[in-house]
Amino acid sequence: MKTAFVTGATAGIGEATVRALVQAGWRCVATGRRKERLDALVAELGPDRVHAAIFDVRDEAAMDEAIANLPTEFAAVDLLVNNAGLAQGLAPAQKSSLDDWQTMIDTNVTAMVRLTRKLLPRLIERKGAIVTIGSVAGSYVYPGGNVYAGSKAFANHFTLALRADLHGTGVRVTSIEPGMVETEFTLVRTGSQQASDELYRGADPMTGEDIADTIVWIAGLPPHLNINRLELMPVNQDFAGFRVARGDG
Repeated sequence: MKTAFVTGATAGIGEATVRALVQAGWRCVATGRRKERLDALVAELGPDRVHAAIFDVRDEAAMDEAIANLPTEFAAVDLLVNNAGLAQGLAPAQKSSLDDWQTMIDTNVTAMVRLTRKLLPRLIERKGAIVTIGSVAGSYVYPGGNVYAGSKAFANHFTLALRADLHGTGVRVTSIEPGMVETEFTLVRTGSQQASDELYRGADPMTGEDIADTIVWIAGLPPHLNINRLELMPVNQDFAGFRVARGDG
């Protein structure tokens, strides 16, 4: 039985990915900060199939401890799903909070590269796979996206660079770049359930399960096939057109 290491597994895409992988026959290390949610996943899916690793990805010491203390049956990692990430704020750059910017960089960039580097020896040994959840925001910027868009551009391109560096190792690497997915994303970003409801209302957005099913498909491909990057949007979303600001004259 193969083992996946899934970050940000307490909600949304990460939680759905753990469920989908277990259903497909995998074991999962499920990581996150919210113990009660991870404990519920373990209770639902079974301690033989899910190991809860409770830590904040921004805490390197806690990350190291969690990796060092993986039970033997979960220690050989065949798949890393770099899912943990967030956005904070929608203000333009000149009005944004530097604390919000730092939180996004620490979570979306620093934590991702640290964890990836720490697990690379195991993934190479197992000829495993890495799937990173980037975003269409890394390719199509929008007002208020600033550091979030920049962090996802980094995630998208870091993943492609990993693909180049891991040439010849047998490790497969994929950048999944979703558009609108209805999760806790907007609630976390704005702090408003109303704002979240309004964003998704009538849009028929993608779901965490849609992305999870895509991850399971990629993970189950024959070892000689690699999906380099995959961009997904709901039918009702597209990449926006250019804007023009006009003067009064």
